[in-house]
Amino acid sequence: MEKDILSHLNEAQREAVRCIEGPVMVIAGAGSGKTRVLTYRIAYMIQQGIDPFHILALTFTNKAAREMKERMLQLVGKSEAVNVWMGTFHSIFARILRVEGHLIGYPAAFAIYDAEDSKRLMKSIIDEMHLDLKIYSPSWVLTRISAAKSRLISVQEYLDSTEIQTADREANRPETGILYKIYQDRLFRSQAMDFDDLLFNMNRILQTFPEILFKYQNRFRNILVDEYQDTNFSQYIIIKQLAARFENICVVGDDAQSIYSFRGANIQNIFNFKNDYPDYKVFKLEQNYRSTKIIVEAANKVIANNREQIYKKVWTDNEAGEKIKIIRASSDNEEGQLIADTIFELKMNRQLESDAFAVLYRTNAQSRAIEEALRRLNIPYRIYGGLSFYKRKEIKDLLAYFRLVVNPNDEDALRRVINYPARGIGEGTMDKAMVCSIERNVPLWEVISNPLEYGLQLRSNIVEKMSNFVAMIKKFHYQIKTHNAYELARQIAHASGILKELDDDKSPEGVARLDNIEELLSAINDFSQNDEVIPNIDQEDQTGIRSLDLFLQQIALLTDADEKDDGVPKVSFMTIHSAKGLEFPYVFVAGLEENLFPNIQALGTRIELEEERRLFYVAITRAQKKLFLSHAQTRYHHGSLNYCEPSRFLDEIEEEFIESGAKKVSWNPPFASVKSPKTIPTKQPDFSKLKKISHEDVNSPLNPDTEELIRCLQTGMQVRHERFGQGKVISLEGEGANKKATVFFPGIGQKQLLLKFAKLKII
Repeated sequence: MEKDILSHLNEAQREAVRCIEGPVMVIAGAGSGKTRVLTYRIAYMIQQGIDPFHILALTFTNKAAREMKERMLQLVGKSEAVNVWMGTFHSIFARILRVEGHLIGYPAAFAIYDAEDSKRLMKSIIDEMHLDLKIYSPSWVLTRISAAKSRLISVQEYLDSTEIQTADREANRPETGILYKIYQDRLFRSQAMDFDDLLFNMNRILQTFPEILFKYQNRFRNILVDEYQDTNFSQYIIIKQLAARFENICVVGDDAQSIYSFRGANIQNIFNFKNDYPDYKVFKLEQNYRSTKIIVEAANKVIANNREQIYKKVWTDNEAGEKIKIIRASSDNEEGQLIADTIFELKMNRQLESDAFAVLYRTNAQSRAIEEALRRLNIPYRIYGGLSFYKRKEIKDLLAYFRLVVNPNDEDALRRVINYPARGIGEGTMDKAMVCSIERNVPLWEVISNPLEYGLQLRSNIVEKMSNFVAMIKKFHYQIKTHNAYELARQIAHASGILKELDDDKSPEGVARLDNIEELLSAINDFSQNDEVIPNIDQEDQTGIRSLDLFLQQIALLTDADEKDDGVPKVSFMTIHSAKGLEFPYVFVAGLEENLFPNIQALGTRIELEEERRLFYVAITRAQKKLFLSHAQTRYHHGSLNYCEPSRFLDEIEEEFIESGAKKVSWNPPFASVKSPKTIPTKQPDFSKLKKISHEDVNSPLNPDTEELIRCLQTGMQVRHERFGQGKVISLEGEGANKKATVFFPGIGQKQLLLKFAKLKII
């Protein structure tokens, strides 16, 4: 069997698979078969007598875990494959916390709040504190809290840190620490964790209870980590603790594809592996099986511009392939049309399906013009990162009932469904109950279950309605371990009134919502009938029933990339960050313009710029056969027309890799000579080549404020722009509605703005 397994690998892959003792780092270039190496390594370990119960394999996506499990089944069979602990960081540690969470006060059935649940809870807290939502936006506060948790900063440490408190005051958000405290208190009272808590609390248990750390060190004697360059501090500490006893740890990754610093990922984790494990062995996978020679070599040239990297030379035996096509457009609308036209022509001329194509962009806002152009040509597409199935309102409503049945203390679920469908328990009643819950520091469910005992002044008919609702939830709660997920879910859907509510709505939208509910119930039925074993940490707790709480655990950490498709081939639309780990025959990368890609927020330091270049490298290496890079000379942003400069990254692609007739752009000097954002030079675009400005209002009459600006603005004046901040007018050209100003903005550079749309204010 050993010969059969290893015969499917190249020499570099075989070496990495065979080395199963001690610390190992595998540097895997794009398209080099890292998933194959991870999977075969696990199979080889089992073949060499290592107990699969002692193997932990951590991934970053459910897709990667699924692919590895499917290959494992083929290599070692189901009886062995199901015993390997394999999954995402969050799913694996959520399973462990179901067993060990009681040590820090959580029940086994704790709820997991997704981003929408967290945002709704934070908004209610901000409202209760009478803070300005424009200043304390839930998204900003939650991002701040997430950053703290990923660095293992507790509420008390946050409040005690002079540096953190000073930063919050300077950001005009001094109450952020208090919001963090109330948010955590409310989560705990609801017996819930958010995504960051799964890692934070896992660390908390391992650091607080030595016997638990020893238990899992002994269980996970062999640890494998995929995409190690994407680990944050919290993940890094968990891995380091678990591996400390045996040090049989294998990390696989590619520093050239580290692109998630905004989520807390620290590229230094992979650079410092040699310091953490001085006796480590390193293997490099450099043969690319995905892309053509031209794409591989172009990507190598681009990433070579980064100073901080682990050296490797990616190569391929694939064909040379077609050269890279540069698409130049006069506007973002024309860019969208040119991309759509190119897709249409390739589909027709080469008899291709729509799913052969992907359109990648730096920001979600860029998709609009391309979407509109594809719709005009009747080309179907799918947007990743849009409204996924499990985030639709009707689905969230029914799932909230399920969550409440499993965990009645789930405050968010309770408030969502107690009066949906309407049963006469209004907002006023719930506000009274909420105030009581906060004052008494008890779960909202306790107040709802015993309103008179807690002194709520309510009419008798409302008390009766509350009592009926509580009785319904309790009845289903007691059936969790006696009914499978589908049986119980179908009963809840009927008894709650959701099915009738949607069935009574005969509008097209109502019919679609009812169809979605039936699709959810079908998915639960499939889950209930699946005979796959769900390993339990403490094996004596096996009931054999695929229950509703197990279904909720399975879907709690799903993303839109995990959803079933309808089978119709579609063009894939996504940000480059979302495209990581994917590949497509034909790839379009849109919006290659200065301040967009590289992004304006990433021009302050070399570290930030090098991550943007790694992001461009990831975009290039998604393509298998043909790569298209597009940019526009003008683009609307927040209602203002911006004149755009081609991205410096385009100049980093060698001339020999670009289709003839595509004139090269030029960016200089290189970033190596730049000491601060203020010294970044900018080059004005050639306006003589500007074909058109596509905007409906270009000839509309000027408003009085704009007329005053055009009349009064002079060279040397200080002005303010809503996006770029304060700047100085360097020059003016044109007359009337066509008057333009060149403005220097510190830290950004020069911008030429059409005054009619720029919304400048003279300071």
